[in-house]
Amino acid sequence: MESKFIALDKAGEEVEWLWNFLKDIPYWPKLVAPVCIHCDSQAVIGRAGSMMYNGKSHHIRRRHNTVIELVSSGIITVDYVKSKDNVSDLLTKGLYREEVERISKGMGLRLRTSQKAVTLPCRLEIPKARFKEIKQSCV
Repeated sequence: MESKFIALDKAGEEVEWLWNFLKDIPYWPKLVAPVCIHCDSQAVIGRAGSMMYNGKSHHIRRRHNTVIELVSSGIITVDYVKSKDNVSDLLTKGLYREEVERISKGMGLRLRTSQKAVTLPCRLEIPKARFKEIKQSCV
């Protein structure tokens, strides 16, 4: 949970920087909507909404105070997203082909299909010539 809270804090810092950058542009309308950060951990969302922190780690306490300040000032909002619908998993985890296809379609991306590749159950695409070499070395 701490790693997800640290990630939430880092995302909040980036949003705050962009928020201040947009406020400094002279011809930009001054009303900037809060940025919604999606999180797949309800515990982190609960901690982000709670003013009380009873942990022992000083670095997490500082991050907690930063997130609380960003939420209360209206710069960010934190919403729950189911883990299976989390688009960032595509960038952080090894996924099976079906999951990559489903998430890519949800993002509006189109996958390239290769006619000259063999798909292994371990989620790798290997050219046929290289596949034969690997297969022979395993025997």
